Amino acid sequence: MSELQAVLFDMDGTLLDSERLWDIAVYELSESLGRELTPEVRESTLGNSMMGALAKVYAHVGREASRENLAESAAWLNGRVVELFGEGLPWRPGAEAALDLVQSAGLGCALVTNTERMLTEIALETLGRHRFGATVCGDEVTHAKPAPDPYRRGAELLGVDTASCVAVEDSPTGTESAVSAGCAVVVVPSEVQVPSGPGRTFRTTLEGLTLDDLRSARAGGH
Repeated sequence: MSELQAVLFDMDGTLLDSERLWDIAVYELSESLGRELTPEVRESTLGNSMMGALAKVYAHVGREASRENLAESAAWLNGRVVELFGEGLPWRPGAEAALDLVQSAGLGCALVTNTERMLTEIALETLGRHRFGATVCGDEVTHAKPAPDPYRRGAELLGVDTASCVAVEDSPTGTESAVSAGCAVVVVPSEVQVPSGPGRTFRTTLEGLTLDDLRSARAGGH
């Protein structure tokens, strides 16, 4: 059994309380397309790639999800979220301390997010680029979460096997991605409950997280 070598962190809803900012932008977009978004549809988009989320919004409003329409909406949504991110990104409870814990322990650390690079770069101003040995964004892999590609890429960039990694996630989509990549997962749900299953250790918050907690999660996942 390999030892814990790296921790791979999701971003929105895990490290940063940014899902609420996405809420504002996605609800505004849906209204501009002619129909108010329901909480159920918004919940279904959490953790999705940009285009995956937009396809669900278009299905909800009854509009054609053509490449041109999706591209136009993606550009608008990115611009609106840039504005909202620029107003400040709050940390999730215990998240900054968790990053510092991983760094001080000398473990590999990667950011693995479905958010596109442009927005991730803004978020890294809050998170601190120096904390990550690698960053993987949703527009840099062939298949975004829930496919395993992002977590496999994160481990590859750190030079470790996914079996020696623990992922930290908040959504069903991200958890599925990490598990299918071969990572053990610490799940800290934010907006949506994540189903229980093999390789998943649940916490209500990252506050008080220890190295023993991470090692235990990794051992329990394999």
